[in-house]
Amino acid sequence: MDNPLRERRLLLAVTLLMAAGLATQFALGRKKDKPAAGETTSMDAQKRAVHALNRLTFGPRPGDVERVKQTGVDKWIELQLHPDKIDDSTLDRKLDPFRTLRMRTREIVENFPPDQLIKQIADGKAALPQDPTKRAVYEAQLQHYEDKQERKDKDKDKDISKAEAPKSGDAQNPCRDGACPVSAESTQSADPEQTRRRANLRAQELLDLPPDERMKEILKMSPEDRRTIATTTKGARADALMEGMSPQQKETMQALNNPQQVVVNELTQAKLLRAIYSERQLDEVMTDFWFNHFNVFINKGADRYLLTSYERDAIRPHALGKFEDLLVATAKSPAMLFYLDNWLSVGPDSEIALGIAPHQPHRRVDGPSPNRRPQRPRGNKAKQASGLNENYGRELMELHTLSVNGGYSQKDVTEVAKVFTGWTLDQPTKGGDFRFEPRMHEPGDKIVLGHRLKEHGEKEGLEVLHLLAHNPNTAHFISQKLAMRFVSDDPPPALVDRMTKTYLKKNGDIREVLRTMFKSPEFWSPEAYRAKVKTPLEFVVSAVRASAAQVEDARALIGTLNNMGMMPYGMQPPTGYSMKAEVWVNSSALLGRMNFALGLAAGKIRGIKIDPAARPAAAGASEATPDAQQMLTTLENSLLSGDISKQTHDTISKQLEDPKISQRRLDDPRRPPNVAAITGLILGSPEFQRR
Repeated sequence: MDNPLRERRLLLAVTLLMAAGLATQFALGRKKDKPAAGETTSMDAQKRAVHALNRLTFGPRPGDVERVKQTGVDKWIELQLHPDKIDDSTLDRKLDPFRTLRMRTREIVENFPPDQLIKQIADGKAALPQDPTKRAVYEAQLQHYEDKQERKDKDKDKDISKAEAPKSGDAQNPCRDGACPVSAESTQSADPEQTRRRANLRAQELLDLPPDERMKEILKMSPEDRRTIATTTKGARADALMEGMSPQQKETMQALNNPQQVVVNELTQAKLLRAIYSERQLDEVMTDFWFNHFNVFINKGADRYLLTSYERDAIRPHALGKFEDLLVATAKSPAMLFYLDNWLSVGPDSEIALGIAPHQPHRRVDGPSPNRRPQRPRGNKAKQASGLNENYGRELMELHTLSVNGGYSQKDVTEVAKVFTGWTLDQPTKGGDFRFEPRMHEPGDKIVLGHRLKEHGEKEGLEVLHLLAHNPNTAHFISQKLAMRFVSDDPPPALVDRMTKTYLKKNGDIREVLRTMFKSPEFWSPEAYRAKVKTPLEFVVSAVRASAAQVEDARALIGTLNNMGMMPYGMQPPTGYSMKAEVWVNSSALLGRMNFALGLAAGKIRGIKIDPAARPAAAGASEATPDAQQMLTTLENSLLSGDISKQTHDTISKQLEDPKISQRRLDDPRRPPNVAAITGLILGSPEFQRR
């Protein structure tokens, strides 16, 4: 049997067996068995360290368990609750090349122009930048826009020609005996293959130059040639072309093809790198948790540009702070306002809806007279406005605070929507910030959850956010969701109640709520140990961390997550990704995980390097552990702290007899085992899928 076929069959057999094991352990609605009479109900020091690392981080790295045990689990947890005290310079160096992470949104738009800005330049409403590097990016996109418009015009002309062309056999038909006149346009069309060959030749000439000279030559090219180089040079050849260039030069090369993708790539890669390399692991876990809670979809128009600031300025600073501060920051964030269309929401009786001109005298926004209404103009002078949008009002109460069963009505949704009219944006496609527009705001008092809110302009929104942030239903919903993330899919009600009390007593202090949970007996219960199934993000990141892999380019990992159904920032509805096992446990998904695990361990994932010397428990193992069974035991202890079921151990052990794994031959019994294959099988095991 040929090796590829044998490998595929081995992969399928092992994965199906393991999938069956995991499905059995995590069948819908099933809980872990409670300890038998006389059995210990607490974790030993080893398990406490493993459990803390599995829950508060994206998974332990080689040596982490021993380090946490030496520090002391409780002391380590307290340190994680104060990330400002933890040095994260290693991560900072990893993120340093991604300039967009430090840019204001307007800077991102200026450096990586969206389609709307390019159209304005094409229409003569904006000018090209003077900086030669920026100008090169703009010119490439302008060339693309003009080519696209030209194709549209040609398609229209063809449609018109077809509609007006005489039918076959018509006396006016210019085609005779199958011969038709050839237009000059058809003779001048470029041969795509010839264009590609010319681009490859030019790329090779560039590769022969030093990086700085290479960039200078690219900037000297015509916009069309620059774009051709950028679009036809891909994969390893594109990497070679950018080898040795500065971060800014690399960004420019990528932006020649697609400037928006540079912004998205840097944000998504940074998410993976933070999760993999940050020492402030709890802070990263909580940032991911809150982003998912206040979800915004990256592929909705301007949010491609607004999301960098959203996570950096609205989510991350408040991840362990007060919930009300986090709620206000997300409510005012341009990304959230654009995503749920609140920036377009206009009060039915607002000045804009009634068509009142800005220069006309109107009521004071923050003054008395709360019940007065501007008079609707007569005739056709009333301006048609976009109307009241209830998206944010609904999601604010259903998903962000009270929960779907939080005791509010449709009337409350409408009233909250009226409160937030006027919370808008100043030119979102140009990276504009939040602003309150009084003329869009619905006048008069509002009644929300039985509370009357006096007309107070922008402050009405802050009052509603305060009201919701301190509501007992919000306290319970947030506590339950945190317990679901850190304890179990169905968290113990008694624990959630204690967390809720802490939330209300400490005014929504997230750090204090977490501390209550981390000190609870439910968190340290044996039933909670390895009881949570990892999401695709948690699995991929934990596998990279456990294997001590070095990430030089995270784009392949992002592609893997996309294939697994969890593209970073890619959840379109506001619900965010599920944390529950039932969504992620099925044979097809586990086959994908096993495939990734084997590829990662074998060093076959592009942009990821595996140092054999740094492989867990592999240093000197080729001589000290020549037997595949011994190596399996060694790696089980290293990667899983020995937490592996007999079923999984026996399944992998049986496969070790395959020559592809053992690497033994009849005449060479001491040939060392295939450490990469064994590592991959363990990373794909049911036990590694759990945290």
